Amino acid sequence: MAILKPFRGLRPPDGIAREVASRPYDVLNSEEAREEAKDNQYSLLHIIKPEIDCPPGTGEYDQVVYDTARSNFDKFREKGWLVQDSSDCLYIYAQTMDGRTQYGLVGCAGVEDYMNDRIKKHELTRPDKEADRMKHVRVTNANMEPVFFTYRAVPEIDTIIAGFTSENKPVYDFTADDGVGHHFWVIEDKELIGQLLGLFDRVPCTYVADGHHRTAAAALVGNEKKASNPDHTGNEEYNFFLAVHFPDNQLSIIDYNRVVKDLNGLDRESFIEKLEKVFIVEDKGEQIYKPGRIHNFSMYLEGRWYSLTAREGTYNDADPIGCLDVTVLSGLVLDDILGIKDLRTDKRIDFVGGIRGLGELERRVDSGEMKVAFALYPVTMKQLMDIADTGNIMPPKTTWFEPKLRSGLVVHLLD
Repeated sequence: MAILKPFRGLRPPDGIAREVASRPYDVLNSEEAREEAKDNQYSLLHIIKPEIDCPPGTGEYDQVVYDTARSNFDKFREKGWLVQDSSDCLYIYAQTMDGRTQYGLVGCAGVEDYMNDRIKKHELTRPDKEADRMKHVRVTNANMEPVFFTYRAVPEIDTIIAGFTSENKPVYDFTADDGVGHHFWVIEDKELIGQLLGLFDRVPCTYVADGHHRTAAAALVGNEKKASNPDHTGNEEYNFFLAVHFPDNQLSIIDYNRVVKDLNGLDRESFIEKLEKVFIVEDKGEQIYKPGRIHNFSMYLEGRWYSLTAREGTYNDADPIGCLDVTVLSGLVLDDILGIKDLRTDKRIDFVGGIRGLGELERRVDSGEMKVAFALYPVTMKQLMDIADTGNIMPPKTTWFEPKLRSGLVVHLLD
């Protein structure tokens, strides 16, 4: 069964929680982080994007950056901006966006579960990003940011969380600048914690929804510490790492779209002619067209929107990877027609999270930066879990979860 462990969280005082809480390290670049934190000494970005406090031009992976992370973390603790709870707790972290609230159970996942594949992955990690986060975990000796997990819902857990959050006032309750509400509760009652842990024993495995690099880094550093400790017992805090566990019935995945710089030497008419061999192509005019079902795509080209519906026989719904629309589009269009063979390295393609809306696709094309855009129907939670369960890996840039977790509401120490 999947591990869930209470822990003594390191948290900000209520009065500065909104200021400490930051976007994750990997959703903004160094300049964006510098701008976001410039008038906010409390922002966790000073620890998770510490290059913002280094001289301009300092490389993200320079040793001084990691040293600054450690120094800033020490300062946060010394000044009382992060204070450790006195006993092991579980926590509830809820987020509200567009009138919908999702409730996550915050506790530690197990390094052993990652190594034994009880924590299921659906994406490959990049070695450079993995190494960066591992070094950050080592130097801070902490999981500064939670990873975003999901699991097949257990109704009794949902019931307990619903009752607790309705009967107790959150310790943090604020709306961030992007309009997303963040609500956080502390569960100290040992009996209630025991009930939740007992119910979580029904969960055979968990799934990484968002944060594959942070998950890998946290687990691999924990495994390093195990290997270097001759007195290892399995109970040390480094055997666990910080995660927020959301039931699958509360989550949805939004679209992750593609924009391409050119038509691989084709003109508009020739390109559409090739598309028509594998798609039913419908001209939808100048109004934005959004895909309405699986195997239906929208395309924006030269000021017009098109519906592309994959023809029978061009996809395999019995194959967990072959049935994905990212696979269909990659094979039939990006590879066969546009000559884009490697989505990870080809500079002619870029990816746009659905949170930006399809108007962003129009903007990128109308500006002349890109030639054509494709919007996809979102992957389902069932597809994600089926792929992870079968040991398969999704193509790059397949899933986009919103809202993103805020970092800094709770930190996990490795000692």
